[in-house]
Amino acid sequence: REKRRGKWVTVVAGLDPSATDLKQLAKELKAKCASGGTATDDGVEVQGDHRDKIVDHLKALGYPAKPAGG
Repeated sequence: REKRRGKWVTVVAGLDPSATDLKQLAKELKAKCASGGTATDDGVEVQGDHRDKIVDHLKALGYPAKPAGG
C-alpha cells in the first residue's frame, strides 16, 4: 500500500502481464473491495487500504502473495 495525495492506494505489483489477465483480475479485486482502481502495466491498483482482503483473495487464486507496506 502506498499513500498518494494523502489517500491510501493498494498496489499489486510484480505480476506477469502475459500470464495473467490483469483487466479481469482488477475487476475482481475492485468488486471484492467495493472501490475503484485500474490495471497497470505490471499489476493492479485499488483505491483505499484493502491490503488484507487482496492478499487473501490472491492466495485463494493460487498466487504467492504476501503483504507489504507496513
